Amino acid sequence: MTTHDYAFERLRQAIMVGAFRPGTSITIRGLAEALESSPTPVREALRRLTSIGALQLLENRRIVVPKITPSRFEELVSLRIAIECHAARRAVAHLSDRQIDRIVAMDEAIAAAISAGAKAEALIANQKFHRQIYLANPDQVAMPLIESLWLQLGPILGIAMEHVTELYIVDRHREAIEALRRRDENAVAEAIDADIREGIGGLDRQAIGKLLALAG
Repeated sequence: MTTHDYAFERLRQAIMVGAFRPGTSITIRGLAEALESSPTPVREALRRLTSIGALQLLENRRIVVPKITPSRFEELVSLRIAIECHAARRAVAHLSDRQIDRIVAMDEAIAAAISAGAKAEALIANQKFHRQIYLANPDQVAMPLIESLWLQLGPILGIAMEHVTELYIVDRHREAIEALRRRDENAVAEAIDADIREGIGGLDRQAIGKLLALAG
């Protein structure tokens, strides 16, 4: 991995797991010091992340993590549901039993991270769970779109995960796994839909407002 790719992947993952809250100002010097890197790879990483909507370049040239409104939050969640359900349906026929076994292990890793209070690890494991399903389709083109949505939701998801026990009452991942075993496309899509709706998408406007207030 080149220094440019390393800087990009580190920053992308940090945004996805909520390491930066909405409205946070980003500086090249500060990130370069944190990554023990020169400014050039960091500058390129910020340019790439800005181009896909993960960061925002203001008129005064400051780079910030975009702020989010309740309406924008709901739009992002709705898009997640639409695209991820499509990706899940298209992946079912391509998943082997061995791949499903790996998905089971990823679900167990999520539960372990939540029990240990490891917020970032839980979010990373959750992304791996979903990614493992969608990437089974060799003709998929949805993953870049999905990851763009994860990036835009990441800053608020990081805060929401502090309330994870309130969000995930039913293990919809287990339902998705059982549907994968049956090769039931509709049931898999329904489980993914419910997972998103009852997780972060299950927050009402009052709860979203509180999270946004916490985000500053």
